[in-house]
Amino acid sequence: MKILISNDDGVNAEGIAALTHSLSSIAETLTVGPDRNCSGASNSLTLTNPLRLNRLDNGFISVSGTPTDCVHLAIRELYQDEPDMVVSGINAGANMGDDTLYSGTVAAAMEGRFLGFPAIAISLVGHELKHYDTAAHYALKIVKALQQKPIAQDKILNINVPDLPLAEIKGIKITRLGARHRAEGMVRTQDPAGREIFWLGPPGDEQDASEGTDFFAVANGYVSITPLTVDLTAFEKLNALEDWLADID
Repeated sequence: MKILISNDDGVNAEGIAALTHSLSSIAETLTVGPDRNCSGASNSLTLTNPLRLNRLDNGFISVSGTPTDCVHLAIRELYQDEPDMVVSGINAGANMGDDTLYSGTVAAAMEGRFLGFPAIAISLVGHELKHYDTAAHYALKIVKALQQKPIAQDKILNINVPDLPLAEIKGIKITRLGARHRAEGMVRTQDPAGREIFWLGPPGDEQDASEGTDFFAVANGYVSITPLTVDLTAFEKLNALEDWLADID
């Protein structure tokens, strides 16, 4: 089995090293990550600059691009034989609810799915982020399960693991995405030259963190697995829009 591993925190992040170490016990791994932190990069591709590679001493490959660039480049150019699966992570922080739309971690998995491969995104949720070994354990467990019983390739598994010792994890829940309130305002300040600059404000509080959501599962000590689809069509609205269009004609 061959697994392509990527992330959005950068090729030198603790999470991608823990993930590679874990999955290398059952598969041939190729680890390709951005040369810097690309959190929030979503599905962006580098279109106006060339991508440059750097092969690191630990065997990882650093790319001067986004998480999506890394997966696309690895599958199209670095593999002689294609991988069997794409696994992205372990992200330093949650990728739940609306945040999945911005996540470079989820986007790396999504690019794998676009190119036709089973894909997983995995994140560690907490403030201090001490237990990457717990997330790596569940990554290995889920990859083994997918080996034995594959799921539909049009789905991405988005996994969020509480930052707890393994013994304190209560189990796994299949969940839907929760939702946040609108984000806080920007943080306005000045650079050393006195020029006005802005920082993105903190995310909003959870608006929908009810039972059944990823927020609820993780807050209660469970690993959350949310199946994601890349088709954003609101199928249930098609007929209503047909009626709306008829009315304005």
